[in-house]
Amino acid sequence: MHVVVIHGWKEETPELVQTLAAALGVMVFEARQRMIGGGPSVVASFADPQHAMALADKLRQGGISALVVDATAVRNRTGFFIVRRFVPGTSALHIEENDGNSADIPYEEIDLLLPCTSVTGHTETKTVTERKFSLGKTILSGGIPMKSKVERKEEVSSEETRKFLYLHAGTRPLMLFSQDNLTYDGFGSAMKMSRELNFAYLLSELRRLCPHAVYDDRLLNRAGQVRILGPAQNMANLDLAAEILIRTLR
Repeated sequence: MHVVVIHGWKEETPELVQTLAAALGVMVFEARQRMIGGGPSVVASFADPQHAMALADKLRQGGISALVVDATAVRNRTGFFIVRRFVPGTSALHIEENDGNSADIPYEEIDLLLPCTSVTGHTETKTVTERKFSLGKTILSGGIPMKSKVERKEEVSSEETRKFLYLHAGTRPLMLFSQDNLTYDGFGSAMKMSRELNFAYLLSELRRLCPHAVYDDRLLNRAGQVRILGPAQNMANLDLAAEILIRTLR
């Protein structure tokens, strides 16, 4: 699947809205909704890359910056540096993977910090047993109140929330920090009492140590993800949303 992304406009003018509406074949109201927030914003998706490129070219000719992203390739991409442990040094961030692979990233090379939240929904069917008043048993017992077991099926929904950080540094592989999978002993005496506090501290320290890096927190909430990916997308597409931001913010 190839998605067409618009980005880079500074003002939502009637002319740009009309251009987008005409290119997409939608009402002006719908086109305006897709331009709220300043972008980037996914406006269409195609199985055929040629159709996606044709739409992107049409948008560019109308004065709207557009790019095409292969969503399938992004989701299937490998080669991330999955950080297990880190140590903030004086001039560089030392990172390690589970397999022992390590690297030292000079702070001046870090150009983009993208924290995000992943919400995974789970639904399971449970059998609930209750004891309810039984009129028949009560009559047979001579009026003594009796109860009987009643079983029913009930769907129970729950959500699992996890925080991540995508860190981009020049031409290096994209680095991924997962709140739940990190070891925080690299903080030394500054280590906090919980994963949540340690992860928040990691973000604040990286912002302090890399003041030149772009920091974008739109992926931390559902509303921000919907503005980029559209309501038809789901929270499992964080890699796609991150890739779009990486391409449009740098």
